Amino acid sequence: MLNKPILTQPLKTVSLFTGCGGSDRGLIDAGCEILMANDILAYAKDVYEANLPETDFKTDSIDQIKTFPAADVLAGCYPCQGYCQGGARDTGRKVNILYREFDRALRKIRPKVFIVENVSGMARSDNRHFLDAQLIRFRLAGYRVTWDFINAAEYGLAQERRRIFIVGIRSDFGVKYQFPKPTHGPGLKPIKTQREVLKHLKEEWPQSEFCDQDFHWYYLSRDRYRGWDEPSKTILANARHMPLHPMSPSLKKIGTDQWVFEGDPKKARRLSYKEAAALQDLGGWKFPDTAGLMSKYKVIGNAVPPMIFRQIFEALPEEVFS
Repeated sequence: MLNKPILTQPLKTVSLFTGCGGSDRGLIDAGCEILMANDILAYAKDVYEANLPETDFKTDSIDQIKTFPAADVLAGCYPCQGYCQGGARDTGRKVNILYREFDRALRKIRPKVFIVENVSGMARSDNRHFLDAQLIRFRLAGYRVTWDFINAAEYGLAQERRRIFIVGIRSDFGVKYQFPKPTHGPGLKPIKTQREVLKHLKEEWPQSEFCDQDFHWYYLSRDRYRGWDEPSKTILANARHMPLHPMSPSLKKIGTDQWVFEGDPKKARRLSYKEAAALQDLGGWKFPDTAGLMSKYKVIGNAVPPMIFRQIFEALPEEVFS
């Protein structure tokens, strides 16, 4: 197990494409001070400020932000929905080149380290050029860059969530990042289960807290069920694609991309937004009623679980903190 870094003072941090603040909560827990956060989604700002009110949160479009505070750490989760498995892929969308704005900020700030989280789909063989383009830019900016897949279930989250993390350390430090080893799984701690996380949320049919749309053909084109004693399926930003609550009947495969309920479909429901938040390590967070249910699901599904971002940060080599 890696020793946690000892910070004599908080590391100044700038957070871009922040979302509702999951990654920033993890950094704060690790001893960072968030000087500035940015996201264009107004409801993300509402949630962020309800839970992390000390941070200066800007909703400007990133290309309109010309100056950034001096910082030791730059964190970012720039969107790449064209490579996401939660919907149709469109790799030509403008949103997929927002990494260039992150690169611009990186070159202006020149932090000791940067950390990026993104969808695993951009490392597929047919998309690998997109990942390589990012790595090249970051290396040309003067950073030693490492990337890997992280499945959050192997690090203590009660959810199967596979994402790419990219970590860069400024080249003058002369050290390279090594990702932390899994803590949960065979021969390690038991994988955390939905039962452990959801046991305090006992209301079976919480009114106005879950998406009650029909289970259409696309929803039933894949297995969206996991039982009480398993981690959940991936929490997504689209409420209609939210995994089933473990009290629901399980699903049975009857053909290619075809699943049916093994029990009464009327006893099935999706996870509520509060349950999804708990499975994202955002249990106890405030979600103001300044937007509707779909917006709550969206910011929760897009969030980075705080415990995961914290562990990525805490694996940084000591040289970065000296």
